[in-house]
Amino acid sequence: MRKISETDLILNEDGSVYHLSLLPRQISDTIITVGDPNRVNRVSEFFDDIEFEMNKREFITHVGTYNGKRITVMSTGIGTDNVEIFLTELDALVNIDLKTREPKSRKKKLKIIRIGTSGALQEDIPVGSHLITDYAVGFDNLMAFYELKQDDFEHHIAEDIQAKTKIPFKPYVVRGSEQLRKQIGGSDMIVGNTVTTPGFYAPQGRELRISTRYPKLLEDLNYYHNKTSDFWLTNFEMETAGYYAMGRLLGHEILSANAIIANRIKNKFSKDPNKVVDSLIKKVLDRI
Repeated sequence: MRKISETDLILNEDGSVYHLSLLPRQISDTIITVGDPNRVNRVSEFFDDIEFEMNKREFITHVGTYNGKRITVMSTGIGTDNVEIFLTELDALVNIDLKTREPKSRKKKLKIIRIGTSGALQEDIPVGSHLITDYAVGFDNLMAFYELKQDDFEHHIAEDIQAKTKIPFKPYVVRGSEQLRKQIGGSDMIVGNTVTTPGFYAPQGRELRISTRYPKLLEDLNYYHNKTSDFWLTNFEMETAGYYAMGRLLGHEILSANAIIANRIKNKFSKDPNKVVDSLIKKVLDRI
């Protein structure tokens, strides 16, 4: 079995993985993730108890129990670059023997639920609602460095989005966990398709002092519709596609739950975004 080098898998002096500073025993099989490090406490304050905390860079970890179930909540920071670091090291904790530096023969599958904020791309998606991502569309370039397998439908949607929006690259399209979608979703949650962008301003159609290269991007995403499959784009943010793609590559169950705090078509922003997020956190915890 291949031994992984010290420069490919970097460990700290205590044997913990480099960026997360965690040992295998310090995480659970069910993990909630958030982008904002300050939001970790917003999740763990619902826990019955907290057994472990770690703070390293933007990667904050709390482990505790909720209704008798051991749960980990971790922050990743913003962007799919951070998501790649996070998921790669998280997978190493459960699927690589850190002492021998060899992959384990028996792989463990983690359940990971992202709770994040997002902006709606359709007029009829209200601010304050909660949305579960079915398919994620990656406008970032992370998957240019991996061999991501996509099915015919995913390839078709990617090509169709590129053709209709006239962006100069082909996005990647990947579906999240059906198992978690059934478990976490419900009649009180919208099921949609999420665009993941590599930035918050121009890549999401915002313009302050710098002119954007694609001034009709927001309009194009709003109007995009694949009639054959009735496929619409519902919202955008900055991590979900990275989660879904890395989840497929590594073999973990991953779902993105989005707190809609803005409607970009109506130009409306939530008057109390924390309330929208907190209600989503409680909803996800109760359904895990």
